[in-house]
Amino acid sequence: MHSFTFLTALSLLWLTCAGCQSIRTPTPAPGTLQKGPSPRVHLLATNDVVRVELDGQRFTEYHFKDVSRPFLYPLLGPGGVPLTRRWPMEEFPGEEHDHPHHRSFWYSHGDVNGQDLWSEVAGAGRTVHQQFLTQSSGADKGVLSTRNEWRAKDGRVLGHDERTYTFYAAKGNQRIIDFAVKIFATDQELVLGDTKEGTLALRVAESMRVTQPKNQPGAGRLVNSRGQVNGDVWGQRAEWADYSGPVDGTTYGIAIMDHPSNPRHPTWWHARDYGLFAANPFGLHDFEKQPKGAGDFKVPAGGSVTFRYRVVLHLGNAETAQMAAQYEDFRQDR
Repeated sequence: MHSFTFLTALSLLWLTCAGCQSIRTPTPAPGTLQKGPSPRVHLLATNDVVRVELDGQRFTEYHFKDVSRPFLYPLLGPGGVPLTRRWPMEEFPGEEHDHPHHRSFWYSHGDVNGQDLWSEVAGAGRTVHQQFLTQSSGADKGVLSTRNEWRAKDGRVLGHDERTYTFYAAKGNQRIIDFAVKIFATDQELVLGDTKEGTLALRVAESMRVTQPKNQPGAGRLVNSRGQVNGDVWGQRAEWADYSGPVDGTTYGIAIMDHPSNPRHPTWWHARDYGLFAANPFGLHDFEKQPKGAGDFKVPAGGSVTFRYRVVLHLGNAETAQMAAQYEDFRQDR
């Protein structure tokens, strides 16, 4: 009897609702937490890194613990394709083991008050993460800002920086990172010395190289905003440069753009056919054969200097990805 009554009640309830347009969920009480849609750009701390996701898929990770300097790895282009070398972060068949300090995407310099913060050889200094200033996710972008100390080998603090990475939601066949670094001197003058070994740098995927191991020709291509190509890009000044080449049979590229507000704009390029790709505004002795020290950049005691860049990971080469037009957008961003 009880079973029959229960089933009958269920049937009547179904018939009552069958003609309804919809069944509304009751409005939650004030103060009740509601779960909204996940942000398109999501930053989360996990396994001693900060992971950056675009639409739920990994884009990159910020590495900052027990390293010679903070870096981003991997750097995944459109479709999740890796566009930077894997070694020395992990082993991968066919990759050369040269320049172990080339860690995917990093910022450092080879002469800071006479100290080497670029390489990882004995006697080199370090860039040491101190704290997170901002870590935010959002629908259009995510922001990660940090404070880091620049230390000599003996532990002396040479200066510090505040760097900000802005990761934008994927748009078409492109992924964009804006990078800004504000460098602070201590109570002593800070000198960013005249050397080619620096500064904002990437090491592209091995298959993208202009020249392959044993000096074999590669399918990669370097080009800058002045129209110079491959080996002619090195040591030249340009508003932007682009390194493209094949990954798994499809052409991808990475562009670095130098903002016009930067000191010594347009920057010089320490861009090599073996895959190093770096913007360096300090190496005049190497780039232009000027007297040693001509490229020294001095930050007065207690002072600071700021540099801004944009990195674009894209499908195709610089021309098909319209880097010239994209630079105009970045140039006008004040």
